[in-house]
Amino acid sequence: MKNILVVVDMQKDFVDGALGSAEACAIVPAAARKIAAFDGDIFVTYDTHFENYMDTAEGKKLPVPHCIKGTEGWELNKDIAAALEGKKYTPVEKNTFGSVDLPKLIKKAVGNEKFTVELIGLCTDICVVSNALLIKANFPEAPISVDAACCAGVTPVKHDAALETMRSCQIDVI
Repeated sequence: MKNILVVVDMQKDFVDGALGSAEACAIVPAAARKIAAFDGDIFVTYDTHFENYMDTAEGKKLPVPHCIKGTEGWELNKDIAAALEGKKYTPVEKNTFGSVDLPKLIKKAVGNEKFTVELIGLCTDICVVSNALLIKANFPEAPISVDAACCAGVTPVKHDAALETMRSCQIDVI
């Protein structure tokens, strides 16, 4: 059985940058330990925007430029990057909340083998839940889980609500 870890948007702008929070900073040590100890295939998503961000549909609803490719805010948090050093992982750039390419990349990595998927990262109520639901829709029989201690939402209330939504969709919350 293959094990897949999806590290969602653990970028500087979401941890301690433009959209960072105390809750996001607090999960970094646990997320870094999980990555460092993980034995399996790792996929790392990067929220990726460009200079025209404010002209996009997202930019009009969330007028805070963030994760602009080529900026420090787009880069992974330094502790997460250090945990990934020496590990083989697949970067997945996405310009919206969920990546439609991620399930295709997972399928390519697992072939016909049985597999599990665990997600960690930011933000629970936006990109983590979006990717978890896309993965569940593509692989309804695969065990999929989210580590609540390695995720943070925009607010603690939204974090809890997203976890409950995932539970409702038969995604295990650990």
